[in-house]
Parts: sequence; C-alpha cells; structure tokens
Amino acid sequence: MNSIDIDVIRTALDWQSKGQRVVLGTVVRTWGSAPRPPGSLMIIREDGQVAGSVSGGCIEDDLIRRVAAGELALRMPESTIYGQTAEEVRRFGLPCGGSVQVVLEPLSTQSQLRELLVSIEQHQRVERRLDMASGMVRMAPATDGDKLQFDGKSLTTVHGPRLRLLIIGGGQLSRYLASMAVMLDYQVTVCEPREEYHEGWDAMAGVTLSSLMPDDLVLAMRLDHNSAVVAVTHDPKLDDLALMEALRTPAFYVGALGSRHNNTQRRKRLLEFEVSEEEAAQLRGPVGLNLGALTPPEIAMSIVAEMTAMRRGVDLSQALSSWESSKTVCALA
Repeated sequence: MNSIDIDVIRTALDWQSKGQRVVLGTVVRTWGSAPRPPGSLMIIREDGQVAGSVSGGCIEDDLIRRVAAGELALRMPESTIYGQTAEEVRRFGLPCGGSVQVVLEPLSTQSQLRELLVSIEQHQRVERRLDMASGMVRMAPATDGDKLQFDGKSLTTVHGPRLRLLIIGGGQLSRYLASMAVMLDYQVTVCEPREEYHEGWDAMAGVTLSSLMPDDLVLAMRLDHNSAVVAVTHDPKLDDLALMEALRTPAFYVGALGSRHNNTQRRKRLLEFEVSEEEAAQLRGPVGLNLGALTPPEIAMSIVAEMTAMRRGVDLSQALSSWESSKTVCALA
C-alpha cells in the first residue's frame, strides 16, 4: 500500500471522528486500459469532499453526485461499473475504451479502519474481508500470495506494508536517489556510518539516516518483498557488508553501483561470504537501466526506473522501445 492510500485511510478516520458520513470506494476490477489499478482507494464525504482517486478524475464527479444523492452505498456496500458501453466511455472520458468496477462501502466503527491503520504502521501485511450483504469486516494476517479478490458477495483486499528503499552511502548520488524514491512513495533509509557524510540529511523529508553498519542495519530492517537495496559507496567494506545480507532476503531489488568488471569481482567476493551462486546472480550490477546516464541525477533516474520495472514485472531482457506504445499513452491519459 502506498502513502497516498494510507493518507486516504487517515483522512477517513478524521472525518468519521467528526461525525461525518463517509463512503469508501475501492477499484476491484478493470478491463482494457484504466488510470488506476485494482486496490486504489477513494473516500467521499457527505458534503462532496473527496480524498484519493479511483480513476484519475474520469468518474469521480459522477460518484460524488450519486453518493450525495443517496443513490449508492446509503446503508450497505454495493458495486458499480463505469465504461460498460461506448456511450459511457465517451461520457466519462475513460482512456482507450477501458472499464472500471468500484465497490462503495459506507464506513462505520465495524469497518475496522483504525485497526487496519495500526497494522500497516507496524509493517504488518493484512487481509481485510468485507461482506457485501452485511457490511461486516474481518481482518487476518495476509500471506505473500494474497491479492485483491471480489466475487460479488465479498471483497478481500490486502494492505501494507509500504515500499522501502535502503541506500548504502550518503554521497551526492544518494541524495538524488532518495529524493526520487520519496516521490515514488518509498520509505527511504540511508545507511552512512561515516560522519563526514551526515550533514544535510536531517532536512530531507521522508528520509531516515542511520549510522549502523550496513549488515547490522539490513538485519534490523527485516527486509521483505516490498523492499529494495542500492549500494553506492564504491567501498567494498560497506557495500559488500550490505549486499551479503540483502541478497539473502526477499527484497525485490538489490543493486550496486560500479562497472561490469567491478560487479563481476564483487559477486566472486560475495561467494566467499556464504552467499550462494543463485543469490549472487540476483545482484543488479551495473545498477540501473542503460539510459546513457552520466550525471548523478541521471544515474539516480536510471536506478529508480529499473526498480520500477522489476516491481512491475517487466522483462528487462527486452528493449524498452519494444513496449506497446498504446499502453504508455493510456497510462498517461
């Protein structure tokens, strides 16, 4: 769950605490191209105020009108579909003929949003199941394979924890990388035991600076499938300490700055620290997509681009130019 959706939950709780009627909208299914993926959240207050988004602006106005008029989710959850006909696609401006199904849920104390928020903030992965007939909610620990499910009778959503990025080294490149990652909703931690690199980090919002040794910090953070690690110090005494532990975790991305030769030598060193050949092969190095990057901000951009591609399951053995251009256009529409 990203920070935008966490803010939606916090805002819903704030509105509820003031006695206001609030309806939660969740994207449960899309067909064709859609601006927001399944699981995206939006809340609508009785006076028409909103937070979050389920379509990037295409259907929000109509949802607000229908909720305010009591046409949707007045007492019990219900679902609605936009874009079922060509006329609806034109009317609501859905890109590329896409359709979206949204479940609207009137919130109450039985919605258990506060309990959900506490679990997310404790870095727990939680399954929330909404019964459409009664509005009752049950929560349970989620497994790695759990994902959003909707069969018309119940809606199951999986929440938390947020994406995390651990950067080894506090130099110039790290500052650009941290800034870009924060914009992409990562919780960023910078590991820098060297005091001479500490100045200025305390002023960067969304970033935590740690003086722990890299291997100790990796173990302390208990990296999961929503975690990424990038080592950029050029100092094997620091980078290798982090990598040898990070490659043993479920982190979806582990990368290191350096040339092909340096990373080949790095993989050989890691094998001496009981890192298996399979684990060493997972190291992304040279780190980042080959964008012809030269400057620190360009290199940082190439790194976050590669992280994004891997998180989205893109086959990086294929040239980026081979992507269907219509997918990119629709996503930006």
